[in-house]
Amino acid sequence: MVEQDYLSIAKDAILLESNAVASLIAQVDHTLMDAAQVMLNCKGHVIVAGSGTSHAVALRFAHLLSCCGTPAMFLHPGDSQHGAAGAVRTEDVLVALSKGGETAEVNFLANVAHERGAKVIGITEKPASTLGKLSDIVLEVKAPEGVDPFGMIATGSSLFNSAYCDAICIVLLNLRGYSLQQFGQTHPGGAVGQKLKETL
Repeated sequence: MVEQDYLSIAKDAILLESNAVASLIAQVDHTLMDAAQVMLNCKGHVIVAGSGTSHAVALRFAHLLSCCGTPAMFLHPGDSQHGAAGAVRTEDVLVALSKGGETAEVNFLANVAHERGAKVIGITEKPASTLGKLSDIVLEVKAPEGVDPFGMIATGSSLFNSAYCDAICIVLLNLRGYSLQQFGQTHPGGAVGQKLKETL
């Protein structure tokens, strides 16, 4: 193949992913609001966990939640089996991401949270999975077929799940009435911090 062929492949991938994200609108229902209300009322931290590509989505989600005024932290589910599960308290909310809902380390952490009386929100394609059964609220998020290479390399589906998490962040930002001034206190550094100093 020549360069133009590869550029066409790249453009097709972007179009495929953008169409997939747009189709997510049909999956947004009252369960998103249920989850947002639980996170809004959380007296502790929203703890977000996932393994593999879901690790990257969970880490991003935790960061953006904090940026939007919801105190959050990422907890690696693998580390939870080696002492890190001690971070989970009754007043926390665990948001666990697992495509199939059967990731052992994610479910271990979800079970710890469940036993301690923390709320568990599962984001998965399989509501009937182990994660689904351990969750107080199940957010069924299923990317379209064919959005990932080989149906396994989570390029499009990770973007799809990230967009769903973004929607939760924006809802929470509005529920809190979180202001630009408050964000400025949270993010004083870098180019964003400098822009805020010039704006506020």
